[in-house]
Amino acid sequence: MPEVRYLALGDSYTIGTGVGADRSFPARLSERWRSRGLRVELLNVAVNGYTTDDLIRDELSRVAGFGATITSLLIGANDIVVGRDAETYRSRLRAILASLRTDGVEARKLVVVSAPDWSGAPQAARFGDPARVARLVDAFATVAREEAERVGARFFDVVPLSRSNTQRSMFAPDRLHFSADAYAEWADALDDALAEAGLP
Repeated sequence: MPEVRYLALGDSYTIGTGVGADRSFPARLSERWRSRGLRVELLNVAVNGYTTDDLIRDELSRVAGFGATITSLLIGANDIVVGRDAETYRSRLRAILASLRTDGVEARKLVVVSAPDWSGAPQAARFGDPARVARLVDAFATVAREEAERVGARFFDVVPLSRSNTQRSMFAPDRLHFSADAYAEWADALDDALAEAGLP
């Protein structure tokens, strides 16, 4: 039976804040792969509230020892919260991608996921003007796409799906993060996109 070693890097939207890690999108994605007969070991090292700097400091050290056959990277929402602009985000993201390459992560088996648009969440206004957040989410997604393409990695844009989730009020009980059903939709869409590329 083929083995998939899946490393998930990121922040609250990867660890499943509001619903639990077992209902996060990496967990749901792993379930889909297992249903197809794959053996999957998931290591989700994402941490709620993390920025790109936090990820560089604490998560990248886990990469080399795990030997991932597929890696996802979703980071940037908290960079928006702390006031970073798109070009600052670009420099941090570029450093992360360079480190992953150094640690042996194959570009074609790395998927960079855009930060979702949480600006329509009921509690979003606590973290800045929602209209500004939405604009920055779009700008950060553009950067993530460009940087992923620059190194030959996959890119998955979750922004449109997250906006659809918002329209359907698919939020966790904290009224800030997305619901388990929303994360399941992300996993389904990401799985379809990866399957088209012959992954995992």
